[in-house]
Amino acid sequence: MRNPLAALSADDRALLRKRLRTPLLTFLALLALLAVNVTLGATLPFAQVWIVELLVVAVMVALILLVSMEVIHEPPLIRLFSALGFFWVAILVGMTLTDYLAR
Repeated sequence: MRNPLAALSADDRALLRKRLRTPLLTFLALLALLAVNVTLGATLPFAQVWIVELLVVAVMVALILLVSMEVIHEPPLIRLFSALGFFWVAILVGMTLTDYLAR
């Protein structure tokens, strides 16, 4: 089996590394934040740990929104509506959790 990267020139390989750097770093950051969230949830180091967990989740959502969905390169109106969409999903999840926890 041939290595497809062997056919690329040095400039093309450098461009590929440059283009893959941001998604790879985002992926690693999301994995690290997930590890922090799981560790906090498993150990419960203090009573208000849920506040820190929510902050970690907010950072994860911001990373996905800005980097993976590339909203950072969009016009302000698109950014506004994407933020409102995520806010609306947060409201729906909160209402669902309220229903489950109230029963």
